[in-house]
Amino acid sequence: MIRLENISVEYRLKSERVQALRNVTLRLREGSFEAIMGPSGSGKTTLIQLIAGLLTPTAGEVIVSGENLSLLDDEKISVFRNRTIGFVFQFFNLPNYYTALDNAALPLVFAGVDESTRRTRARALLTEFGLGERLDHKPDQLSGGEAQRVAIARALINNPKIILADEPTGNLDRDTGLHVMELLQRINRERGVTVLMVTHDEKAAAFAQRTIRIEKGELA
Repeated sequence: MIRLENISVEYRLKSERVQALRNVTLRLREGSFEAIMGPSGSGKTTLIQLIAGLLTPTAGEVIVSGENLSLLDDEKISVFRNRTIGFVFQFFNLPNYYTALDNAALPLVFAGVDESTRRTRARALLTEFGLGERLDHKPDQLSGGEAQRVAIARALINNPKIILADEPTGNLDRDTGLHVMELLQRINRERGVTVLMVTHDEKAAAFAQRTIRIEKGELA
C-alpha cells in the first residue's frame, strides 16, 4: 500500500542545511494500523507529508496505492489525495462557519458530488459515530471528542484507502482520547482502511499493530 524507497529530505534553514530524513526505506501493508513515534524534530511530520504528496523528497521514491507520487503533477496529486487519503489532525481543522454536517461533507464538494448525496452520506456517517443530534452544531459548540469524531467522519467521507492521523489525541483528555483511538481501531478493522498515525502517546500507539520509531531523520 505504501512504499518509501531510500528517501532523503533536505532543506535550508538560513545558511544551514538541514536533513529531515536520511535514507529511509519503509513498507506499510494494506489494511494495517501503524504508529510513528519519535521526539520533536525527528522527521515524523515530514514522513506524513511525503505520503500525502505534500512534500517531494530530495532523493528516493514514494509509492502510495500503486502511484509514484514524484511522477504526478500538482493537479493529479490533488485528485489522488482527495480520492485516496483522509486526514485527521490534532486541532481538528474544522472551519467554524460550517456545521458538523457541512464539515464532514466538505471533501465531497471537491470531488464534485451533488449536495443531496453529500448531505445524505455525511448524515449517515455522523449518526454512526453518535453525532446524529449534533448535525447542525458548529465546531465551537462541540466538545473536543465530538469535534474529533466530526474530523474522522470528514476523513472517511470519500471512502479513502488510507487515513493519516497527526496526533489525533493530542488535544483531548485521556478518556476522550481513548474513545477516539477505539473509533480509529474500529474503522481499521471493520472497513479495512490503512491507518498511519503520528503520536507522542504510548497508550495511543498501543492500539496500532506496529510502532515505527524515528530519531534524527532515521528509523530507529
